[in-house]
Amino acid sequence: FAGLGTGDCTDLCLFLDETGYVCAPGPFFASVALAAPLLAALGDARLDGVLDAVLAGETVSTVAIAGTDGSWEPNSDTRKMFVPDADLARTIVIVDSGWSVRVVAREECTLRPIKAIDTSRRLFTVEAPTSGALTKLDPALGRAWLDRAHTAAAAELVGTARRLFDMALGYAKERVQFDRPIGSFQAIQHKLADMSLALQRATASVHYAAMTVDAADSERTRAAHSAKAAAGAAAHRILKDASQIHGGIGYTWEHDLHLYLRRATLGETQLGTTDWHQDRIADLLFA
Repeated sequence: FAGLGTGDCTDLCLFLDETGYVCAPGPFFASVALAAPLLAALGDARLDGVLDAVLAGETVSTVAIAGTDGSWEPNSDTRKMFVPDADLARTIVIVDSGWSVRVVAREECTLRPIKAIDTSRRLFTVEAPTSGALTKLDPALGRAWLDRAHTAAAAELVGTARRLFDMALGYAKERVQFDRPIGSFQAIQHKLADMSLALQRATASVHYAAMTVDAADSERTRAAHSAKAAAGAAAHRILKDASQIHGGIGYTWEHDLHLYLRRATLGETQLGTTDWHQDRIADLLFA
């Protein structure tokens, strides 16, 4: 996992696009995509063993940053919300205000599960002890890590949206009504065309954001917010239209569609909602 966790963001996003496409369960996103690059950015020799174990796949770590207001930004709250796969993690990286970072053992924390629509990615409320060695992260490095995290979340969400689109397109070709495939109906064709356009915009935004992250470009932060906003908007539209194209079968447990609807719904809010990222873009444009 070393090449993905601490390597180029473009490579990570290509991989996450595929994990999103198959709705892969497990702690890869929390441990490799979030925790590993943050541990590397800290540059603390005391944490080298933890980082090496995460990159080798020998242990799992996760990041707790969102406060009680739901904002995925450094804060002084002792209770962190929406921590992914905290029950599987051996260590939890706590991000406090001013980019003060603590790495604590899971056993030292109080975990409370949060009921989420996607049961393949468990979320927790984490209360960690205030004691422990603090590492002060350079705010510029913290911002770079957050930009990478936003881009990674967008990449996985685009993969899930792509799967929903492919499922809807395939079903429209095979479902017959009035002696013809429903994909021949203009209303369905318009939906599929709009879904495809939204998906292509989001995919291009993610690739551009990943390249700006790797190049440490001055547009990196805005590109990362744009990617997550575009991915969220595309996923929201595609999951809605995919449900309608599938009709009644799409609302049943027997059909796999609900697995991807759940992942897309959670992904749209993970690391900030679409509206929140659009507000951040406006802040950057009009600052």
